[in-house]
Amino acid sequence: MSAATPLPIVEAFQSYLTDERHFSPYTAKCYGADLRQFVEYLADEHNITPDPANERKAFEARRAKPAGVGGDVLATIAPGSVTAIIASADTDTVRGFLNHLADHRYSPATMARKIATLRSFYKWAARHGYADGNPMTLIRTPRQSKRLPKAISLDQIEKLLSAPDAADPLGARDRALFETLFSTGIRVSELVDLNIGDLDETGEALVVRGKGKKERLVPLGSHALAAIRHYMALAGQDPRFSQAFAQGGEQPLFVNKHGGRLSSRSVRRKLDKYLRQVGLDPTISPHTLRHSFATHLLENGADLRSVQELLGHQSLSTTQIYTHLTARRMREGYDNAHPRAEAG
Repeated sequence: MSAATPLPIVEAFQSYLTDERHFSPYTAKCYGADLRQFVEYLADEHNITPDPANERKAFEARRAKPAGVGGDVLATIAPGSVTAIIASADTDTVRGFLNHLADHRYSPATMARKIATLRSFYKWAARHGYADGNPMTLIRTPRQSKRLPKAISLDQIEKLLSAPDAADPLGARDRALFETLFSTGIRVSELVDLNIGDLDETGEALVVRGKGKKERLVPLGSHALAAIRHYMALAGQDPRFSQAFAQGGEQPLFVNKHGGRLSSRSVRRKLDKYLRQVGLDPTISPHTLRHSFATHLLENGADLRSVQELLGHQSLSTTQIYTHLTARRMREGYDNAHPRAEAG
């Protein structure tokens, strides 16, 4: 087992994320990658090459730990294991890892993500007895500059939406998925997770499954709905897709050229292709369309709480990166309406 190979304790945590917390496999994989970097650091610091049998032995010893048995006793069961070091880690251990990251010039945002991973991991590990305590209680997340997410103009959006060939089933699909991203502000992972049965044509809405598999109803604009209907009509007549569309229900709404579910990576590749085709900024991403959705709503009078619900943010604080837009609109309203707002 190399330091990059997942330890049993890391695999158990990833299973907890997907099975109990209902995180997507991709998110759980990202948490696992952060933890493997922590494992590599600990292995290097203690000059240990993780041994599969020894690491499994250490993990099983933690899982079967009787009440009152400390980590020092368990360390003698499987000495020289990274699992034992993880279990007995203190605040200084974590700070050493963070200093290591800082020496390698990781950005504050990346540092914050890795701290969040360790915070979730040790909360779980301490609760289940896999760690002697939670060393993250005294670790603070580094300050990050709050930058407004990038948004693109309506002219740029129109240019992008006109790029796919809507006479072709796959081109019509691309037009429909870009229209849907901008019309609803949903995440690309939520977009590719949509099934045919999630489309409510009468109510002009989509049933969207967000983080933690929580469902929300998102309004669908008339342009997006028309694009989806056009795509489904063409795809329903194409032999590659007609069977899936005839079944409906749990079949994927957006399909690849083989009739299977489209992936998030494929959406990114399609977007890159059309950005090059029409000469738009190549750094525009599917997430840019989500931010543009929120920005245009707020600039045109929507309130922050409504945008929070539409975006599927669990906390209003996540949406508050857009606060300056509402503050600016409030100032403009004040200047226009109050008789003594401006000098005569």
